[in-house]
Amino acid sequence: MEFITLNLSHKNRSTESVTLNFHQVSFFLYLHRDSSMDAVVSSRCPSTPQWNIDRPFLTGHFHQEVKSTSGLAESKGNSVDVCLESEKPIGCYNASLQELVVIDDLLSALTGIDGRYISIKKVGGSEDSFSFHVDGSMDLALQESAKRIFPLCKSYLLINQFVESRSQFKSGLVNHAFAAALRALLQDYQAMVAQLEHQFRLGRLSIQGLWFYCQPMMGSMQALSIVIRKASAYNFVGSAVLNLLQSQAKVMAGNYLVRSLLEKMIDSANSAYLGILERWVYEGVIDDPHDEFFIAENKSLQKESLTQDYDATYWSQRYSLKDDIPSFLANSAETILTTGKYLNVMRECGHTVQVPTLENSKLINFGSNDHYLECIKSAYDFASGELLSLMKDKYDLIGKLRSIKHYLLLDQGDFLVHFMDIARDELAKTPNEISVEKLQSLLDIALRSTAAAADPLHEDVTCSVDTCSLLRRLSSLKDLHTGETVAETEEPVSITGVETFSVNYKVQWPLSLVISRKALTKYQLIFRFLFHCKHVHRQLCAAWQVHQGVRARDMHGTAISTSSILCRNMLKFINSLLHYLTFEVLEPNWHVMHSKLENAKSIDEVIQYHDFFMEKCLKECSLLSPVLLKKFEKLKLICLQYAAATQWLMNSIEDTTNPSHESCKILLKLRKPSKKPNSPTQESSVIQCVLKFEREFTCELQSLRPILSSRAQAEPYLTHLAQLILGVGMDQQM
Repeated sequence: MEFITLNLSHKNRSTESVTLNFHQVSFFLYLHRDSSMDAVVSSRCPSTPQWNIDRPFLTGHFHQEVKSTSGLAESKGNSVDVCLESEKPIGCYNASLQELVVIDDLLSALTGIDGRYISIKKVGGSEDSFSFHVDGSMDLALQESAKRIFPLCKSYLLINQFVESRSQFKSGLVNHAFAAALRALLQDYQAMVAQLEHQFRLGRLSIQGLWFYCQPMMGSMQALSIVIRKASAYNFVGSAVLNLLQSQAKVMAGNYLVRSLLEKMIDSANSAYLGILERWVYEGVIDDPHDEFFIAENKSLQKESLTQDYDATYWSQRYSLKDDIPSFLANSAETILTTGKYLNVMRECGHTVQVPTLENSKLINFGSNDHYLECIKSAYDFASGELLSLMKDKYDLIGKLRSIKHYLLLDQGDFLVHFMDIARDELAKTPNEISVEKLQSLLDIALRSTAAAADPLHEDVTCSVDTCSLLRRLSSLKDLHTGETVAETEEPVSITGVETFSVNYKVQWPLSLVISRKALTKYQLIFRFLFHCKHVHRQLCAAWQVHQGVRARDMHGTAISTSSILCRNMLKFINSLLHYLTFEVLEPNWHVMHSKLENAKSIDEVIQYHDFFMEKCLKECSLLSPVLLKKFEKLKLICLQYAAATQWLMNSIEDTTNPSHESCKILLKLRKPSKKPNSPTQESSVIQCVLKFEREFTCELQSLRPILSSRAQAEPYLTHLAQLILGVGMDQQM
């Protein structure tokens, strides 16, 4: 304020008092803002009062709004100690007197005030475009000297206007901090003008001297005016302002003084932004009332969706990066985002944690070095290690995954044998007829009466019944990329609980980050495939026992031998498939994942390893290959049809060695037909019925072999399966 007194005391005392009132009002608004910020909702900032716009003498626009020539002439009559008639053009006076008048007008123009013969006008009504006009009768040398100083005057006007407009609430913290730094710069600038005026009044300042003293400020003010023009034109806030300052500092790298000034501006603007950043990486809190931070929070996404929605995006989109990231944080943006996410997970668990900070780890102390990167890395390491320890120790993540392996990947299947025995009748019903409550009670009985009762986590196992077949469910999950184009899957004529039964598992937060609804669905797909294979195996074993019973009675006919060989080949096929699924796919991949989880450094790595394990198991189990899966399903269907017909076959053999057509008809009725049921018209013996099963099974098996052989070259994991399957049926060929 000392400058304003020096600059205006000899020109217009009323203007002086008005300017002081403006700063008093600004101070009042500042205090009012501080006291009311707590009550302001972050999404709605209070606006500048209308009277601050309607009354120009309370703002920096008064020099443009008031154009009363006579009033100004009267008020400026005492500007210089020479009696001048304001109506006369400046060319009427001699050169020395013109120089004094021009210097006086230039000192006014340097602070945005009209002079006698130098006027300031807006260009096209624009808020940030000004033009300076001089009296045409002025000495040409003085005109040229004045025009050299006009860019500095224009820069001052732009900066002053930016400071005033960006000090409003809606402009954001970064603009507030930038405007405050500019205001401090303008105070130094105004002090310089006041000193020049003092020299002028002592008679020691010429027009050349004025240019000499103004010249050092020209580069700095023009560089800032370029930044301000762009910021005003695009209404930049937050990160955009910081990036603009950074880019301008790089452009001015060859000018040490200008670059140093811009770096100070960057530090000042960064202070507000780094305050927001510090709370995020040290506390996991987004304190961003003006929506300037480069991390966005989507509050509509809740953690409960992880256990309910297959396509839940909580972990990836609850907190996400915006496009406008500060350039100096671009390489650390992902680390910063992840650090705050980890802290938020621990807060959601009720685990109070704050990154320990030392005095030298404050991000507010950001400078030209990379110390802030070390602080961010340290915060990330702490948050990552703390969350991983919480998941492994308190919530027993590894134990939970091992339990899921027991029950959904059938690692310990003794409970399943007992369950399949007691739930046989219920599973034989259609999905709409099945009572899920009854199945759940039977599952509980099976769990409590087997070795699973010793597992404290067995109570988390529940049952579920799907409404469609495995093939249809796989085709409905669009994120499972099969890479194959196949015809639309046709739903079987009738499906039972054996095809649709599955096991579910209760998972609570925060383990749902790893074992989400999507992960459990993939576990269930593998379980359904294994469960159905186990069911086929049980049915074939029962058929084999029937054969052994007939052999015990010395009934060694041709039909018995043929049927026995077919049953053995079917058992060999299903045993080979189960061996491949369990010992060649699930067990090795599980051990690989387990060792990686033990050495994981963050929860994101845990999620990545677990997801990779699930994808690899689905792929190697052929669940992502509709062609192979359809072949397996067809072969299993033939096995089930044969196993169901075995009892009737053996009864027919016991009754007569040459069964009637009616026996064959009853036998064939037990088969589940495809599109066109094969009703034997010429078949009159049991051996013909057995041979028909054998032909269908052999045909499907032979069509599977070239598919496996060709794919095994590109997909080595199919090599073992191809070797096992190719060995089936050798007895028949021999």
